[in-house]
Amino acid sequence: MSGRARGGRVRRPAAGGDLSERSGADPRGNSELATLPALGPSRAARRPTSAQRQLDSGLQVLAVRMDGVPLVEVRLQIPFAGRTATHRSASALLANSLLLGTAHRTELELVQALQELGTEVGVAADADRLTIGGTVLRSGLPALLDLLAEILTGAAYPAEPVDGEQRRLAEQVRIARAQPGVIAGAARARRLFGEHPYGRTMPEPDDVTSLTVARIRRLHRDRVQPGGAILVLVGDLNPQRTLDAVEGALAGWSAGSAPARYPAPPVERPAALLLVDRPGAVQSCLRLGGPAAPRTDPGHPALQLANFVFGGYFSSRFVANLREDKGYTYTPRSAVEHRQAGSTFSIDADVSTAVTAPALLETHYELGRMATLPVRQQEVDDARHYVLGTLAISTSTQAGLASTLVGLAGFGLGLDWLAAYRKALLAVSVDDVLEQARRFLAPSGLITVVVGDAAAVGPQLAAVAEITTE
Repeated sequence: MSGRARGGRVRRPAAGGDLSERSGADPRGNSELATLPALGPSRAARRPTSAQRQLDSGLQVLAVRMDGVPLVEVRLQIPFAGRTATHRSASALLANSLLLGTAHRTELELVQALQELGTEVGVAADADRLTIGGTVLRSGLPALLDLLAEILTGAAYPAEPVDGEQRRLAEQVRIARAQPGVIAGAARARRLFGEHPYGRTMPEPDDVTSLTVARIRRLHRDRVQPGGAILVLVGDLNPQRTLDAVEGALAGWSAGSAPARYPAPPVERPAALLLVDRPGAVQSCLRLGGPAAPRTDPGHPALQLANFVFGGYFSSRFVANLREDKGYTYTPRSAVEHRQAGSTFSIDADVSTAVTAPALLETHYELGRMATLPVRQQEVDDARHYVLGTLAISTSTQAGLASTLVGLAGFGLGLDWLAAYRKALLAVSVDDVLEQARRFLAPSGLITVVVGDAAAVGPQLAAVAEITTE
Protein backbone atom coordinates (compact mmCIF):
# COMPACT_ATOMS: atom_id res chain seq x y z
CA MET A 1 0.00 0.00 0.00
CA SER A 2 1.26 3.49 -0.59
CA GLY A 3 0.50 6.91 0.76
CA ARG A 4 1.34 10.41 -0.22
CA ALA A 5 2.30 13.21 2.14
CA ARG A 6 3.49 16.78 1.73
CA GLY A 7 7.07 16.97 0.60
CA GLY A 8 7.39 13.54 -0.95
CA ARG A 9 6.10 10.00 -1.35
CA VAL A 10 6.29 7.18 1.11
CA ARG A 11 5.87 3.64 -0.18
CA ARG A 12 4.68 0.93 2.17
CA PRO A 13 4.30 -2.72 1.21
CA ALA A 14 0.81 -4.03 0.60
CA ALA A 15 0.07 -7.48 1.91
CA GLY A 16 1.29 -9.97 -0.64
CA GLY A 17 2.24 -7.26 -3.13
CA ASP A 18 5.41 -6.33 -5.00
CA LEU A 19 7.11 -2.96 -4.69
CA SER A 20 8.81 -0.62 -7.11
CA GLU A 21 12.17 0.98 -6.38
CA ARG A 22 11.74 4.46 -4.86
CA SER A 23 14.01 7.07 -3.32
CA GLY A 24 13.59 10.71 -2.35
CA ALA A 25 12.89 13.06 0.53
CA ASP A 26 11.23 11.55 3.58
CA PRO A 27 8.68 13.92 5.18
CA ARG A 28 9.55 12.42 8.57
CA GLY A 29 13.00 14.02 8.38
CA ASN A 30 15.22 11.37 6.80
CA SER A 31 17.14 12.56 3.76
CA GLU A 32 16.49 9.44 1.70
CA LEU A 33 13.85 6.77 1.63
CA ALA A 34 14.96 3.18 1.72
CA THR A 35 15.60 1.67 -1.69
CA LEU A 36 13.11 -1.10 -2.31
CA PRO A 37 13.36 -4.07 -4.66
CA ALA A 38 12.20 -3.49 -8.21
CA LEU A 39 9.03 -5.16 -9.43
CA GLY A 40 9.52 -8.45 -11.17
CA PRO A 41 7.85 -9.42 -14.42
CA SER A 42 4.13 -10.13 -14.38
CA ARG A 43 3.54 -13.85 -14.76
CA ALA A 44 0.55 -15.35 -16.49
CA ALA A 45 -1.41 -17.89 -14.51
CA ARG A 46 -1.84 -21.36 -15.95
CA ARG A 47 -5.22 -21.94 -17.50
CA PRO A 48 -7.07 -24.46 -15.31
CA THR A 49 -8.71 -27.58 -16.71
CA SER A 50 -12.36 -26.90 -17.41
CA ALA A 51 -15.42 -28.11 -19.29
CA GLN A 52 -18.57 -26.30 -20.37
CA ARG A 53 -21.97 -27.49 -21.54
CA GLN A 54 -25.36 -26.03 -22.36
CA LEU A 55 -28.17 -28.24 -21.14
CA ASP A 56 -31.36 -28.79 -23.10
CA SER A 57 -33.15 -26.47 -20.67
CA GLY A 58 -30.87 -23.60 -21.67
CA LEU A 59 -28.75 -23.66 -18.50
CA GLN A 60 -25.06 -23.01 -19.14
CA VAL A 61 -22.74 -25.01 -16.86
CA LEU A 62 -19.01 -24.36 -16.39
CA ALA A 63 -16.88 -26.70 -14.25
CA VAL A 64 -13.31 -25.70 -13.42
CA ARG A 65 -10.75 -27.89 -11.67
CA MET A 66 -8.82 -26.07 -8.95
CA ASP A 67 -7.52 -28.51 -6.39
CA GLY A 68 -5.64 -27.87 -3.20
CA VAL A 69 -8.48 -28.34 -0.75
CA PRO A 70 -11.32 -30.89 -1.16
CA LEU A 71 -14.01 -28.25 -1.64
CA VAL A 72 -16.27 -27.11 -4.45
CA GLU A 73 -17.63 -23.59 -4.86
CA VAL A 74 -21.08 -23.40 -6.46
CA ARG A 75 -22.47 -20.21 -8.02
CA LEU A 76 -25.77 -20.02 -9.90
CA GLN A 77 -26.79 -16.80 -11.62
CA ILE A 78 -30.30 -16.39 -13.03
CA PRO A 79 -31.35 -13.40 -15.19
CA PHE A 80 -33.83 -11.41 -13.11
CA ALA A 81 -34.48 -8.11 -14.82
CA GLY A 82 -37.92 -6.57 -14.42
CA ARG A 83 -39.50 -3.36 -15.65
CA THR A 84 -42.33 -2.83 -13.16
CA ALA A 85 -41.89 -0.24 -10.43
CA THR A 86 -42.24 -2.91 -7.72
CA HIS A 87 -39.92 -5.51 -9.25
CA ARG A 88 -36.95 -4.58 -7.02
CA SER A 89 -39.14 -5.06 -3.95
CA ALA A 90 -40.49 -8.40 -5.17
CA SER A 91 -37.07 -9.74 -6.17
CA ALA A 92 -35.60 -8.75 -2.78
CA LEU A 93 -38.41 -10.50 -0.92
CA LEU A 94 -38.08 -13.58 -3.12
CA ALA A 95 -34.34 -13.76 -2.40
CA ASN A 96 -35.01 -13.47 1.34
CA SER A 97 -37.72 -16.15 1.21
CA LEU A 98 -36.32 -18.72 -1.21
CA LEU A 99 -34.92 -20.94 1.55
CA LEU A 100 -37.97 -20.91 3.82
CA GLY A 101 -38.91 -24.44 2.78
CA THR A 102 -39.85 -26.57 -0.21
CA ALA A 103 -42.73 -28.82 -1.19
CA HIS A 104 -40.95 -31.68 0.61
CA ARG A 105 -39.17 -29.99 3.54
CA THR A 106 -39.91 -27.33 6.10
CA GLU A 107 -37.42 -24.52 6.62
CA LEU A 108 -35.95 -26.37 9.61
CA GLU A 109 -35.60 -29.60 7.65
CA LEU A 110 -33.90 -27.74 4.80
CA VAL A 111 -31.48 -26.09 7.21
CA GLN A 112 -30.72 -29.46 8.81
CA ALA A 113 -30.06 -31.02 5.39
CA LEU A 114 -27.59 -28.26 4.58
CA GLN A 115 -25.93 -28.54 7.98
CA GLU A 116 -25.42 -32.26 7.47
CA LEU A 117 -23.40 -31.33 4.38
CA GLY A 118 -21.44 -28.77 6.37
CA THR A 119 -22.58 -25.93 4.13
CA GLU A 120 -24.76 -22.87 3.90
CA VAL A 121 -26.49 -21.47 0.84
CA GLY A 122 -26.77 -17.74 0.25
CA VAL A 123 -29.22 -15.92 -2.02
CA ALA A 124 -29.01 -12.34 -3.30
CA ALA A 125 -30.78 -10.24 -5.91
CA ASP A 126 -29.82 -7.07 -7.73
CA ALA A 127 -31.19 -5.15 -10.69
CA ASP A 128 -30.00 -7.78 -13.17
CA ARG A 129 -29.84 -11.20 -11.56
CA LEU A 130 -30.64 -13.62 -8.79
CA THR A 131 -27.53 -15.32 -7.41
CA ILE A 132 -27.40 -18.50 -5.33
CA GLY A 133 -24.08 -19.66 -3.92
CA GLY A 134 -22.48 -22.05 -1.50
CA THR A 135 -19.41 -24.11 -0.62
CA VAL A 136 -19.42 -27.85 -0.02
CA LEU A 137 -16.99 -30.68 0.53
CA ARG A 138 -16.28 -32.54 -2.70
CA SER A 139 -18.01 -35.63 -1.34
CA GLY A 140 -21.17 -33.62 -0.62
CA LEU A 141 -21.56 -32.06 -4.07
CA PRO A 142 -24.13 -34.60 -5.40
CA ALA A 143 -26.33 -34.06 -2.35
CA LEU A 144 -26.02 -30.26 -2.63
CA LEU A 145 -27.02 -30.41 -6.30
CA ASP A 146 -30.09 -32.45 -5.33
CA LEU A 147 -31.03 -29.85 -2.69
CA LEU A 148 -30.47 -27.05 -5.19
CA ALA A 149 -32.80 -28.77 -7.65
CA GLU A 150 -35.41 -29.14 -4.92
CA ILE A 151 -35.21 -25.44 -4.09
CA LEU A 152 -35.35 -24.32 -7.71
CA THR A 153 -38.31 -26.49 -8.63
CA GLY A 154 -40.22 -26.66 -5.37
CA ALA A 155 -39.66 -23.59 -3.19
CA ALA A 156 -42.85 -23.30 -1.13
CA TYR A 157 -42.89 -19.69 0.17
CA PRO A 158 -45.05 -20.53 3.23
CA ALA A 159 -47.30 -17.62 4.12
CA GLU A 160 -46.38 -16.96 7.76
CA PRO A 161 -42.56 -17.06 7.34
CA VAL A 162 -42.79 -14.95 4.18
CA ASP A 163 -44.87 -12.37 6.09
CA GLY A 164 -42.09 -12.21 8.68
CA GLU A 165 -39.45 -11.67 6.01
CA GLN A 166 -41.67 -9.01 4.45
CA ARG A 167 -41.84 -7.04 7.71
CA ARG A 168 -38.08 -7.32 8.22
CA LEU A 169 -37.35 -6.22 4.65
CA ALA A 170 -39.65 -3.21 4.94
CA GLU A 171 -37.90 -2.14 8.14
CA GLN A 172 -34.46 -2.63 6.60
CA VAL A 173 -35.50 -0.49 3.63
CA ARG A 174 -36.78 2.28 5.91
CA ILE A 175 -33.49 2.32 7.83
CA ALA A 176 -31.37 2.25 4.68
CA ARG A 177 -33.31 5.02 2.99
CA ALA A 178 -32.57 7.33 5.92
CA GLN A 179 -28.80 6.99 5.42
CA PRO A 180 -27.18 9.92 3.57
CA GLY A 181 -25.01 7.67 1.42
CA VAL A 182 -28.05 5.71 0.26
CA ILE A 183 -29.94 8.94 -0.44
CA ALA A 184 -27.00 10.20 -2.49
CA GLY A 185 -26.62 6.95 -4.44
CA ALA A 186 -30.33 6.86 -5.24
CA ALA A 187 -30.29 10.47 -6.38
CA ARG A 188 -27.29 9.83 -8.64
CA ALA A 189 -29.02 6.81 -10.18
CA ARG A 190 -32.17 8.82 -10.89
CA ARG A 191 -30.09 11.63 -12.38
CA LEU A 192 -28.03 9.27 -14.49
CA PHE A 193 -30.65 6.77 -15.67
CA GLY A 194 -33.94 8.66 -15.45
CA GLU A 195 -36.94 6.34 -15.85
CA HIS A 196 -34.80 3.35 -16.80
CA PRO A 197 -35.02 0.52 -14.20
CA TYR A 198 -31.40 1.24 -13.21
CA GLY A 199 -32.69 4.56 -11.90
CA ARG A 200 -34.39 2.69 -9.02
CA THR A 201 -31.68 1.47 -6.66
CA MET A 202 -33.77 0.65 -3.60
CA PRO A 203 -37.22 -0.80 -2.96
CA GLU A 204 -39.86 1.51 -1.51
CA PRO A 205 -41.20 0.45 1.91
CA ASP A 206 -44.79 0.72 0.67
CA ASP A 207 -43.95 -1.45 -2.33
CA VAL A 208 -42.58 -4.12 0.01
CA THR A 209 -45.62 -4.09 2.30
CA SER A 210 -48.00 -4.30 -0.68
CA LEU A 211 -46.53 -7.60 -1.89
CA THR A 212 -48.44 -10.84 -1.50
CA VAL A 213 -47.28 -14.42 -1.14
CA ALA A 214 -49.12 -15.22 -4.38
CA ARG A 215 -47.06 -12.55 -6.17
CA ILE A 216 -43.79 -14.06 -4.94
CA ARG A 217 -44.81 -17.59 -5.91
CA ARG A 218 -45.83 -16.37 -9.36
CA LEU A 219 -42.53 -14.50 -9.73
CA HIS A 220 -40.63 -17.68 -8.91
CA ARG A 221 -42.67 -19.72 -11.36
CA ASP A 222 -42.23 -17.17 -14.16
CA ARG A 223 -38.68 -16.02 -13.59
CA VAL A 224 -36.62 -18.66 -11.74
CA GLN A 225 -35.92 -20.45 -15.00
CA PRO A 226 -32.84 -22.14 -16.50
CA GLY A 227 -33.00 -20.25 -19.79
CA GLY A 228 -30.08 -17.81 -19.78
CA ALA A 229 -28.93 -18.98 -16.34
CA ILE A 230 -25.30 -19.85 -15.60
CA LEU A 231 -23.98 -22.37 -13.09
CA VAL A 232 -20.28 -22.23 -12.22
CA LEU A 233 -18.52 -24.88 -10.14
CA VAL A 234 -14.89 -24.44 -9.12
CA GLY A 235 -12.87 -26.80 -6.96
CA ASP A 236 -11.38 -30.23 -6.53
CA LEU A 237 -13.50 -31.90 -9.21
CA ASN A 238 -13.45 -33.75 -12.48
CA PRO A 239 -14.99 -31.24 -14.94
CA GLN A 240 -16.69 -33.70 -17.29
CA ARG A 241 -18.08 -35.88 -14.51
CA THR A 242 -19.32 -32.77 -12.75
CA LEU A 243 -21.22 -31.66 -15.86
CA ASP A 244 -22.84 -35.09 -16.00
CA ALA A 245 -23.81 -34.85 -12.33
CA VAL A 246 -25.34 -31.40 -12.83
CA GLU A 247 -27.29 -32.55 -15.86
CA GLY A 248 -28.72 -35.47 -13.95
CA ALA A 249 -29.57 -33.49 -10.81
CA LEU A 250 -31.20 -30.55 -12.63
CA ALA A 251 -33.03 -32.52 -15.29
CA GLY A 252 -36.34 -31.59 -13.69
CA TRP A 253 -35.66 -27.84 -13.83
CA SER A 254 -37.54 -27.22 -17.05
CA ALA A 255 -37.29 -24.27 -19.39
CA GLY A 256 -39.86 -21.49 -19.17
CA SER A 257 -40.35 -18.14 -20.83
CA ALA A 258 -37.38 -16.25 -22.20
CA PRO A 259 -35.69 -14.05 -19.59
CA ALA A 260 -36.46 -10.34 -19.66
CA ARG A 261 -33.73 -8.00 -20.85
CA TYR A 262 -33.28 -4.33 -20.12
CA PRO A 263 -32.82 -1.91 -22.99
CA ALA A 264 -29.62 0.09 -22.99
CA PRO A 265 -30.00 2.95 -20.51
CA PRO A 266 -30.27 6.45 -21.97
CA VAL A 267 -27.12 8.52 -22.18
CA GLU A 268 -28.22 11.45 -20.07
CA ARG A 269 -26.69 14.79 -20.94
CA PRO A 270 -25.11 16.42 -17.87
CA ALA A 271 -27.35 19.03 -16.32
CA ALA A 272 -27.08 21.34 -13.37
CA LEU A 273 -25.72 20.03 -10.09
CA LEU A 274 -28.52 18.41 -8.09
CA LEU A 275 -28.57 19.54 -4.46
CA VAL A 276 -30.60 17.32 -2.13
CA ASP A 277 -31.34 19.06 1.16
CA ARG A 278 -30.60 17.44 4.54
CA PRO A 279 -31.11 20.28 7.00
CA GLY A 280 -28.55 20.33 9.78
CA ALA A 281 -26.23 17.78 8.13
CA VAL A 282 -22.61 18.19 9.22
CA GLN A 283 -21.35 16.34 6.14
CA SER A 284 -22.08 16.48 2.42
CA CYS A 285 -22.10 13.46 0.14
CA LEU A 286 -20.55 14.20 -3.26
CA ARG A 287 -21.56 11.78 -6.00
CA LEU A 288 -20.56 12.04 -9.65
CA GLY A 289 -21.29 9.61 -12.46
CA GLY A 290 -21.37 8.97 -16.17
CA PRO A 291 -21.19 6.22 -18.78
CA ALA A 292 -18.14 3.95 -19.12
CA ALA A 293 -16.71 1.40 -21.54
CA PRO A 294 -18.08 -2.12 -21.01
CA ARG A 295 -15.76 -5.08 -20.53
CA THR A 296 -16.10 -5.98 -24.21
CA ASP A 297 -14.94 -2.53 -25.38
CA PRO A 298 -11.30 -2.50 -26.63
CA GLY A 299 -10.74 0.62 -24.53
CA HIS A 300 -11.84 -1.00 -21.28
CA PRO A 301 -8.33 -1.97 -20.01
CA ALA A 302 -7.06 1.58 -20.55
CA LEU A 303 -10.15 3.01 -18.84
CA GLN A 304 -9.53 0.78 -15.83
CA LEU A 305 -5.98 2.12 -15.52
CA ALA A 306 -7.26 5.69 -15.96
CA ASN A 307 -9.73 5.05 -13.15
CA PHE A 308 -7.03 3.73 -10.82
CA VAL A 309 -4.66 6.60 -11.58
CA PHE A 310 -7.49 9.02 -10.82
CA GLY A 311 -9.15 7.53 -7.75
CA GLY A 312 -9.44 3.75 -7.84
CA TYR A 313 -6.91 2.92 -5.12
CA PHE A 314 -5.02 4.47 -2.23
CA SER A 315 -2.10 5.74 -4.33
CA SER A 316 -4.40 7.63 -6.70
CA ARG A 317 -4.40 11.35 -7.43
CA PHE A 318 -7.85 11.85 -5.94
CA VAL A 319 -6.86 10.29 -2.62
CA ALA A 320 -3.55 12.18 -2.55
CA ASN A 321 -5.34 15.49 -3.12
CA LEU A 322 -8.53 15.28 -1.05
CA ARG A 323 -7.30 13.05 1.76
CA GLU A 324 -3.53 13.39 2.10
CA ASP A 325 -3.03 16.99 1.00
CA LYS A 326 -6.28 18.79 1.85
CA GLY A 327 -7.67 16.56 4.59
CA TYR A 328 -11.19 16.98 3.21
CA THR A 329 -12.28 13.34 3.40
CA TYR A 330 -11.13 9.95 4.61
CA THR A 331 -12.23 7.65 1.78
CA PRO A 332 -12.58 9.37 -1.60
CA ARG A 333 -12.87 6.81 -4.38
CA SER A 334 -13.83 6.15 -7.97
CA ALA A 335 -14.91 2.97 -9.73
CA VAL A 336 -15.99 1.48 -13.04
CA GLU A 337 -19.12 -0.62 -12.49
CA HIS A 338 -20.65 -3.08 -14.95
CA ARG A 339 -24.35 -3.82 -15.28
CA GLN A 340 -26.00 -6.08 -17.79
CA ALA A 341 -27.28 -3.23 -19.98
CA GLY A 342 -24.46 -0.74 -19.51
CA SER A 343 -21.38 0.35 -17.55
CA THR A 344 -20.79 3.45 -15.45
CA PHE A 345 -17.95 5.49 -13.98
CA SER A 346 -18.66 6.81 -10.50
CA ILE A 347 -17.00 9.02 -7.88
CA ASP A 348 -17.84 9.11 -4.16
CA ALA A 349 -16.59 11.44 -1.43
CA ASP A 350 -18.10 12.44 1.91
CA VAL A 351 -16.80 15.77 3.20
CA SER A 352 -17.57 18.22 5.99
CA THR A 353 -20.15 20.89 5.19
CA ALA A 354 -17.61 23.70 5.35
CA VAL A 355 -15.44 22.30 2.52
CA THR A 356 -18.17 21.01 0.20
CA ALA A 357 -17.50 23.47 -2.64
CA PRO A 358 -13.69 23.33 -2.34
CA ALA A 359 -13.83 19.53 -2.43
CA LEU A 360 -15.98 19.60 -5.57
CA LEU A 361 -13.59 22.12 -7.12
CA GLU A 362 -10.61 19.86 -6.43
CA THR A 363 -12.54 16.89 -7.85
CA HIS A 364 -13.14 18.80 -11.09
CA TYR A 365 -9.50 19.86 -11.13
CA GLU A 366 -8.24 16.28 -10.91
CA LEU A 367 -10.74 15.11 -13.53
CA GLY A 368 -9.71 17.94 -15.83
CA ARG A 369 -6.05 17.01 -15.48
CA MET A 370 -6.85 13.42 -16.37
CA ALA A 371 -8.86 14.43 -19.44
CA THR A 372 -6.43 16.99 -20.86
CA LEU A 373 -2.88 16.06 -19.85
CA PRO A 374 -0.97 12.78 -20.24
CA VAL A 375 -0.34 10.94 -16.98
CA ARG A 376 3.19 9.96 -16.07
CA GLN A 377 4.45 6.56 -17.19
CA GLN A 378 5.22 5.64 -13.59
CA GLU A 379 1.59 6.29 -12.62
CA VAL A 380 0.39 3.95 -15.37
CA ASP A 381 2.91 1.29 -14.36
CA ASP A 382 1.94 1.52 -10.68
CA ALA A 383 -1.76 1.23 -11.51
CA ARG A 384 -1.08 -1.64 -13.91
CA HIS A 385 0.84 -3.62 -11.28
CA TYR A 386 -1.94 -3.01 -8.77
CA VAL A 387 -4.69 -4.16 -11.14
CA LEU A 388 -2.72 -7.23 -12.22
CA GLY A 389 -1.98 -8.06 -8.59
CA THR A 390 -5.57 -7.75 -7.43
CA LEU A 391 -6.72 -9.78 -10.44
CA ALA A 392 -4.25 -12.54 -9.53
CA ILE A 393 -5.29 -12.49 -5.88
CA SER A 394 -9.02 -12.49 -6.64
CA THR A 395 -8.71 -15.57 -8.86
CA SER A 396 -6.20 -17.48 -6.73
CA THR A 397 -8.81 -19.13 -4.51
CA GLN A 398 -11.71 -21.38 -5.40
CA ALA A 399 -14.24 -18.89 -4.04
CA GLY A 400 -12.62 -15.94 -5.77
CA LEU A 401 -12.38 -17.67 -9.14
CA ALA A 402 -15.98 -18.93 -8.93
CA SER A 403 -17.33 -15.46 -8.14
CA THR A 404 -15.21 -13.87 -10.86
CA LEU A 405 -16.27 -16.41 -13.49
CA VAL A 406 -19.99 -16.24 -12.72
CA GLY A 407 -19.80 -12.45 -12.98
CA LEU A 408 -18.02 -12.63 -16.32
CA ALA A 409 -20.30 -15.37 -17.64
CA GLY A 410 -23.26 -13.01 -17.43
CA PHE A 411 -21.56 -10.98 -20.16
CA GLY A 412 -20.63 -14.01 -22.27
CA LEU A 413 -17.02 -13.97 -21.03
CA GLY A 414 -14.88 -16.59 -19.30
CA LEU A 415 -11.41 -18.00 -18.77
CA ASP A 416 -10.19 -16.89 -22.20
CA TRP A 417 -11.20 -13.31 -21.42
CA LEU A 418 -9.18 -13.33 -18.19
CA ALA A 419 -6.02 -14.24 -20.11
CA ALA A 420 -6.74 -11.71 -22.86
CA TYR A 421 -7.50 -8.98 -20.29
CA ARG A 422 -4.13 -9.47 -18.61
CA LYS A 423 -2.35 -9.15 -21.96
CA ALA A 424 -4.38 -6.07 -22.83
CA LEU A 425 -3.47 -4.41 -19.51
CA LEU A 426 0.22 -5.02 -20.20
CA ALA A 427 -0.13 -3.31 -23.59
CA VAL A 428 -1.85 -0.11 -22.37
CA SER A 429 0.16 3.05 -23.05
CA VAL A 430 0.06 6.56 -21.62
CA ASP A 431 -1.72 7.72 -24.78
CA ASP A 432 -4.33 4.99 -24.38
CA VAL A 433 -5.06 6.16 -20.84
CA LEU A 434 -5.44 9.77 -22.00
CA GLU A 435 -7.83 8.72 -24.77
CA GLN A 436 -10.14 6.89 -22.35
CA ALA A 437 -9.90 9.67 -19.77
CA ARG A 438 -11.06 12.14 -22.41
CA ARG A 439 -13.98 9.85 -23.28
CA PHE A 440 -15.22 9.14 -19.78
CA LEU A 441 -13.50 11.22 -17.07
CA ALA A 442 -13.97 14.75 -18.41
CA PRO A 443 -15.94 16.71 -15.76
CA SER A 444 -18.17 18.20 -18.47
CA GLY A 445 -19.47 14.68 -19.21
CA LEU A 446 -20.46 13.72 -15.64
CA ILE A 447 -23.57 14.39 -13.60
CA THR A 448 -23.12 15.67 -10.04
CA VAL A 449 -25.25 15.17 -6.94
CA VAL A 450 -24.64 16.72 -3.51
CA VAL A 451 -26.61 15.67 -0.45
CA GLY A 452 -26.17 18.08 2.44
CA ASP A 453 -27.46 21.12 4.29
CA ALA A 454 -28.68 23.26 1.38
CA ALA A 455 -28.71 26.49 3.41
CA ALA A 456 -25.05 26.04 4.33
CA VAL A 457 -23.61 24.61 1.10
CA GLY A 458 -25.88 26.19 -1.50
CA PRO A 459 -24.11 29.58 -1.64
CA GLN A 460 -20.72 27.82 -1.82
CA LEU A 461 -21.76 25.56 -4.65
CA ALA A 462 -23.44 28.35 -6.61
CA ALA A 463 -20.00 29.87 -7.06
CA VAL A 464 -18.71 26.81 -8.94
CA ALA A 465 -21.77 25.21 -10.57
CA GLU A 466 -25.32 25.78 -11.71
CA ILE A 467 -27.64 24.26 -9.09
CA THR A 468 -31.05 22.62 -9.15
CA THR A 469 -32.82 21.18 -6.12
CA GLU A 470 -35.00 18.18 -5.39
